[in-house]
Amino acid sequence: MENDKDLIQRALAGDQIAYRMLYQIHEPSVRGRVSGYFKWKADVDDVVSESFQKAFSALSAFDTSREFSPWLITIATRTALDHLSSIKREDNKKEGILSKASQGDPMGAELTDTTPEEEIIQDEVHQRLIQYIDELPSLYKDVMIKYMIEELEYEEIAKELGLELNTVRTRIRRGKQHLSEMMLRGEVE
Repeated sequence: MENDKDLIQRALAGDQIAYRMLYQIHEPSVRGRVSGYFKWKADVDDVVSESFQKAFSALSAFDTSREFSPWLITIATRTALDHLSSIKREDNKKEGILSKASQGDPMGAELTDTTPEEEIIQDEVHQRLIQYIDELPSLYKDVMIKYMIEELEYEEIAKELGLELNTVRTRIRRGKQHLSEMMLRGEVE
């Protein structure tokens, strides 16, 4: 069996089988390291995948005089912590909106009085959002409509669509990523 250094050299030379072998050898330890951070398997899967993407894209900078596994585990740990932070930010943002809504502001806005011009702009933004959502892959479209337009909770979406809660979370997160990429590129006019 080849060692990590040989596989890294082959991978850097463009050998896709070497990448696959590095993944197969180290995936269990990466998964074991990050699985303690998350409740949902989908989050673990995302972090494992992202960790290997980061490691493989930085493989040319890896010092082959050192051990590969600790370097990879460090990347995985940092990726898991970043992922946890983003989940926490998303949850805090949602809690803030819900808190404002429970205080009598259903839109979560600071001001309740809007001018006709502001209402027109809000309507245009809402219509544009609907256009973007309509362009999403069908896998994410229904979930994002329930989440962003109907403003349902994750649990309600899971129940209505007959999906697992972690599937809903993952599709919303990935749907948001697709939306932001589409908006940055201005794909819907």
